[in-house]
Amino acid sequence: MIVTEIKELNAKKVLVTVDGHLAFPLYKGELRRYGLREGKEITSAQWTELWNDVLIKRSRLRAMNLLQKKNYTKAELERKLRDNFYPEELVSQALEYVMSFHYVDDLRYAQAYIRYHSADRSRQRIRRDLLMKGIPSEIFEQAWEKFQADHEEWSEREQIRSLLEKRHYDPELADEKERARTMAFLYRKGYSADTIYAVFSHLSESGRSQKLMNRNVKSIT
Repeated sequence: MIVTEIKELNAKKVLVTVDGHLAFPLYKGELRRYGLREGKEITSAQWTELWNDVLIKRSRLRAMNLLQKKNYTKAELERKLRDNFYPEELVSQALEYVMSFHYVDDLRYAQAYIRYHSADRSRQRIRRDLLMKGIPSEIFEQAWEKFQADHEEWSEREQIRSLLEKRHYDPELADEKERARTMAFLYRKGYSADTIYAVFSHLSESGRSQKLMNRNVKSIT
């Protein structure tokens, strides 16, 4: 194995490329300790020590440090490790290590995300968000099934009504501009046009019924 390139990453670290394709990060002190230079061969003993005692341990530690700061999906953590210039084999080993302790658990992550956003986002919006975070579709469906089993009363129509109340939306006072702006807000939350119009139609009908009732009460009195 030949060191083909040593590229500085910052004041303390470099990116070492071996045989023109395998690249990994090292501290400059480690570079000196192992005597690595461009064009120089890495012995089998050096490589074994470097791989087992430095790189494997460091990639695992990096994964652990990232997870201490926030929760990640498997795909997000994988991207983070790649961004830190760890090669695929080290990334895979680090992921296997943290997943073996359930420090990364996509199902648990999806369930927590659904619970947190179930008050203000549609099912479709939550699904899209989780897919973008790398959660597989089948895991989302499993997490959503569990959520629905635990929250049978949940519905998107009730969710929309709650959001409208928080925005102090009054269908009797709102003009077309306010109505359009409110609908656009709900679209961004991921609700379908059919669901939004159903709620608005119901609110309008309720408003007309209330007005009619008020007029009847006044005529009687």
